[in-house]
Amino acid sequence: MSRFRKLSHTIWHCQYHIVWVPKYRHRILTGHVGHEVGNCIRAFSQQKNIEIVEMNIQPDHVHLLVMIPPKVSVSNYCGMVKGRSAIRVFNKFKELKKRPYWGNHFWTEGYCVDTVGLDSEMIRKYVKYQENQERRMEQRSLF
Repeated sequence: MSRFRKLSHTIWHCQYHIVWVPKYRHRILTGHVGHEVGNCIRAFSQQKNIEIVEMNIQPDHVHLLVMIPPKVSVSNYCGMVKGRSAIRVFNKFKELKKRPYWGNHFWTEGYCVDTVGLDSEMIRKYVKYQENQERRMEQRSLF
């Protein structure tokens, strides 16, 4: 199978590594909230025909390795996923909106995006195993 995807008049391979964080980098993406965020990302990506190669939701940030068709801009995709997931999370977990520091914002305004070229496999492994590395570092810092 070719690494390229096809549209009616285009063949493409546009892979991006995207990272974003909750407001104030609170460690809120655990348990049911993290699970709901993951479900939102999957559902909204599928609607736009965006393939999630790898996804890792840490307590304080989200890592995505995605293939976005050239007809969808990265900024539109991030805005859609962050905005719509925030609405769903606030509707499902109403107690989050009552905290004074949240207001109507769940995510920070920005995000980090990097194009993935020939090092795709290396970045995929990094996204997949980053959680284990972070746990090891936390364990070491306890001693």
